[in-house]
Amino acid sequence: MKWLRFRIKTITEAEDIIISTLYDIGLEGAQIEDKVPLTALEKEQMFVDILPETQEDDGIAYLNFFVENLDAKDEILQNIKDELDSLRDFNIEIGEGTVTVDETEDIDWINNWKQYFHQFMIDDVLITPSWEEVPEGYDGEYVLHIDPGTAFGTGAHETTKLCIRAIRKYMTQGANILDVGTGSGILAILALMFGAGHAVGTDLDPCSVEAVADNMERNNIKPEDFEMMIGNIITEKEVQDKVGYGCYDIVVANILADVLVPLTPVIVNQMKPGAVYITSGIIEGKETIVCEAVEKAGLKVLSVEELGEWRTVVARKEA
Repeated sequence: MKWLRFRIKTITEAEDIIISTLYDIGLEGAQIEDKVPLTALEKEQMFVDILPETQEDDGIAYLNFFVENLDAKDEILQNIKDELDSLRDFNIEIGEGTVTVDETEDIDWINNWKQYFHQFMIDDVLITPSWEEVPEGYDGEYVLHIDPGTAFGTGAHETTKLCIRAIRKYMTQGANILDVGTGSGILAILALMFGAGHAVGTDLDPCSVEAVADNMERNNIKPEDFEMMIGNIITEKEVQDKVGYGCYDIVVANILADVLVPLTPVIVNQMKPGAVYITSGIIEGKETIVCEAVEKAGLKVLSVEELGEWRTVVARKEA
C-alpha cells in the first residue's frame, strides 16, 4: 500500500498548535522530528536506559502526516495551507511553514525508528542493538546486545554511563545487586557480566518484564540469575518483602532526584552492612538534596561524580 506524506517545516514552539489545528481537519498521528532534549518526566517514563547522543537543538521541527487516500492529495494540501495561513493571520509564529508532499510505500511503524539507534561504546563496553552485527575483528571483553523496543527515544545517556562506571568500580565477585527502576535491565545485565552472582530488578512499568526477558536472552543471561518484579518498592510493603531485607551488596537506582529522596530511607533496609548505594538520574543542582537524603538515612557519601549536566551520588551503608 502507498501512503501520502505531508511534511511541514516549522519551529518546535509551534508543534502543538499545528498538530491541534490539523487534527480538526482530520489529520491525526503526527510524526515529530526535532532535536529537543527529553524532559526529566519523559526519561522517567521510558524503560530504556541507554540513549545515543543527539545534535544540539536548533529550534527546527518537521511534522509528518500520513494519509492513505492518494486521490485527496490536492484537497488535503490546500486545507493544510489554509490552516497554516489562518495561524499566521492570528500572528502565531510557525517558522517557515512550508509543506511538501511525497508518496511512500508501506510504513513499518514498528521498526522505522531503528534508523536512529546505532551501536556505540561506553568505555570498553560495546552497546549494540539487535539488528546490527558486532564489528569484524572486535576483541573487546564486553558486548551488550540490546533491543530498546518501540519505547526508545533520543536523548543523553550520561546517567547510565555514570552508573556503569560506579558498578564496575564497586563490583565484587558473586555480589547480589538490586536495580531499582530497571527498565530494560541494562544495568543489572552488565553487573552480571562484570561478576555479580545474582540480580533483582524492580520497575513500575509492566512493559519492563518483556524488555528485560528479551535482553536477558540476547545476552545469554540465565533466568535464575535475574529476577524481575513489578511494583512500587517505595510504597508497597509486598514488593519490599519480596525483594528481601539486608541481602544486597550493591543497590543501583538510575531514576530522578525527586524519587531518590523518598526511596533512600526505604532501600537502606534492603542493603547489607557495607553495601554500596549508586544513585543517578540527578540533574545538576539536585545532588545536594540526594546527599542530604542519603546522610539522613545513615549512609556515608563516598563520591559525587558528574558528566555533562548529570550527577551520580555513591554512598555506603556502614558495617
